Amino acid sequence: MRELQVQTKYGKVQGELLQGASVWKGIPYAKPPVGELRFKAPVQPESWDGIKQATEFGPENIQPRHNSEEMAGQKPPESEDSLYLNIWAPEKESSQPLPVMVWIHGGSFVTGSGSLPVYDGTQLAVRGDVVVVTINYRLGPLGFLHMAPLGKDFVSNAGLLDQVAALQWVKENITAFGGDPNQVTVFGESAGSMSIAALMAMPSAKGLFQRAIMESGASQFMPEEQAVALREGMLKVLGVDRDNLQKLNSMPVEQIMAAAETVKQQIGAGMALLFQPVLDGETLPQIPLQAVSEGSAKDIPILIGTTLHEGSLFIQPHVPYSKEIDMVQGVDFMTPDLENRAAIADSYPKTADGQAQAMTDMFFWRSALQYAAAQQEHAPVWMYRFDWVMPEHPLLQRAIHSIEIFFVFNTLDALKFMKAEPDEAAKALALKVQDAWIAFAKAGKPAVAGIEWPEYRQNRATLIFNHEIEVVHDPESSKRELLGV
Repeated sequence: MRELQVQTKYGKVQGELLQGASVWKGIPYAKPPVGELRFKAPVQPESWDGIKQATEFGPENIQPRHNSEEMAGQKPPESEDSLYLNIWAPEKESSQPLPVMVWIHGGSFVTGSGSLPVYDGTQLAVRGDVVVVTINYRLGPLGFLHMAPLGKDFVSNAGLLDQVAALQWVKENITAFGGDPNQVTVFGESAGSMSIAALMAMPSAKGLFQRAIMESGASQFMPEEQAVALREGMLKVLGVDRDNLQKLNSMPVEQIMAAAETVKQQIGAGMALLFQPVLDGETLPQIPLQAVSEGSAKDIPILIGTTLHEGSLFIQPHVPYSKEIDMVQGVDFMTPDLENRAAIADSYPKTADGQAQAMTDMFFWRSALQYAAAQQEHAPVWMYRFDWVMPEHPLLQRAIHSIEIFFVFNTLDALKFMKAEPDEAAKALALKVQDAWIAFAKAGKPAVAGIEWPEYRQNRATLIFNHEIEVVHDPESSKRELLGV
């Protein structure tokens, strides 16, 4: 049996045994980023005496709430004081340190947490004989407002620096939980995957992980000019100028969140990512794609992929075609480096489904292909695509953005919030997806029983996860060429 009372660098924590896994919840990896620390880089946590009970998740970072994103069915506690992580390990102690998988959640850099039921690490830890860690980080204006130019009391990319601090905590403490600090795989989806793309370009993250799994997200950043405009808009709404910047540390956090919503309405940002990693010349000195192409993540193998219908989560097929969604403008926003943008926009059907597919191809698929091509010069790369659908379900009749997460964690029961009941075939597919992720975390190479899965560099080999699993070389090649990758 594994010891549930564990000594960390900062004090003892007491976990519990749940469903065959040893679990520790709500461990602080940094000081609460409140007051004077609100817009600063994370600071190491205070040590404590006695034994900290690690049986409750820490609060989620404060975030806007929408009925559609309540995965748990209830509003969880939220707070600025949210820099906590959670650990799952197999019940039995191993003679060897186990590989570690650190999950970085998505949510457009404004919502989400590491404690959502879909991210429960039990099945991964127990089936895979690995240690699973999920983390929270600062979101929205608290995590991604471009504050560094305002002076030494402020930092940019605080949310990314939180992730670095969590990885540093893992490096220093995970041995006590049975994990190997030199065998860490980061994995994440959407904004979590975009975060990983940034971490691979960040000097401060070097050496903190050895492998990366990137689900539905790649090189994403906000140019400094845009980030400055956003910050100045926020300061104006808040009534803060250069002479009274310290007000930012003492005003109620709800006021800051409300200002972000106001600015979003003023800009008419729609589905654009209002908050995201900022090129600040220091924490994130280069566009992640450029940094990776120059070898910033040398020798870090990646497993990267997308779902077949990413955009159908955001623009659902049954909704009427919206002329307000300007396809050309949308393509301009998603692919400013493409020359034939108008022709590409015109190649999609003038339907909601066409708009959704344009979003899938332009924003998700194209960026994954670009990232894979850049990294394969410096490390092995494997590509997947997740195609599974439930034809009779109104939303899951498409392989929507984020659906693969339920298979990776084998938390298909959490699909109940969508009123979906996965069948035995879906449960079998979850085991295969999970096997691939576990194999990658253990050996740096994904594997599915009975399937030869070549590296992406071998004629763009792509493993398709569906009711049948197969490798397809250069899928949809004519569309790929049109997208200039």
